[in-house]
Amino acid sequence: MNKRERVLAALNLQPVDRVPVGFWFHFQDGQGMGQACVQAHLDYYNAVDVDLVKIMCDGYFDYPNPVAKAVRQPEDWYTMKPLGRDHPFIREQVARAKAIREGLAEDRVVIYNVFAPFSLIRFAVGDALVMEHLNQAPEAIAYALDVIEEDCCLLSELLVTQAGIDGIYYCVQGGEKNRFTPESYREHITPTDLKVLEHANRFGTANVLHCCGWAGIPNNMEIWQDYPAKAVNWACSIENMNLTQGKAFFGGRCVLGGFDNRPQGVLFAGSREEIAAETRRLIAQTGMQGLILGADCTLPATVDVHRFGWVAEAASRMV
Repeated sequence: MNKRERVLAALNLQPVDRVPVGFWFHFQDGQGMGQACVQAHLDYYNAVDVDLVKIMCDGYFDYPNPVAKAVRQPEDWYTMKPLGRDHPFIREQVARAKAIREGLAEDRVVIYNVFAPFSLIRFAVGDALVMEHLNQAPEAIAYALDVIEEDCCLLSELLVTQAGIDGIYYCVQGGEKNRFTPESYREHITPTDLKVLEHANRFGTANVLHCCGWAGIPNNMEIWQDYPAKAVNWACSIENMNLTQGKAFFGGRCVLGGFDNRPQGVLFAGSREEIAAETRRLIAQTGMQGLILGADCTLPATVDVHRFGWVAEAASRMV
């Protein structure tokens, strides 16, 4: 199997010649934007033995809606409109994905990081203000999330139809147990989460749901249990849910991850032998089908990328 065939087989719960692997990190030192970012991705993916390509949205975390930037009172949200396809936030991300896709030395499954609307609204104005307005006037935040959802849907569509990638790595956040009850999250946040993911599924065939543990606080994982995606990735180390448990929890879908992404994790700090042993343990625990070995989340930028090849090498011996 080549890398593309291997990942597609894993996503579709079919036999593989070896378990595929995929790891990523944020590019730094001026490599977060423009051609430097494109080249950093290509230098990495064309040199390191990983199967799945995930393009980072570095430089586009901040949702640049001018109304959002000026919001002070809940009623201010009602003047916000979608950015649209000609805005640099949309246009430049599609161009980045297209350039990276075309510059890969071999055909692979390529996905692009897209944040859910609730993440983007918090990135735009700050977590505290969003939660304050959500408590004061939930209908105003609902309006704003609907606006952002239109841009997320458009971005997800154009990444496939214009950039030629296979799907999105859809990052949902905000489900921490100290933020919402499951019922409250499902009422206020789930509607726009699902609108984007369902729209992405109309175009992409390799969409991955990432249940982010960014805060280091366990999430109410049941809020995302029925979100439709080909594969699911979550922070095993934070959620106390290993790959086998997660595969059952998410209905037998392909699971992505297994390695702790933190600096104390074996992938970052362990020896070659320790990484190989952890690779063997994860495959033996989860099985070869419906598994892509990766990390709980983005790895520190200082990670030695050669370690990812050690995982692939160990996986190739588990056939």
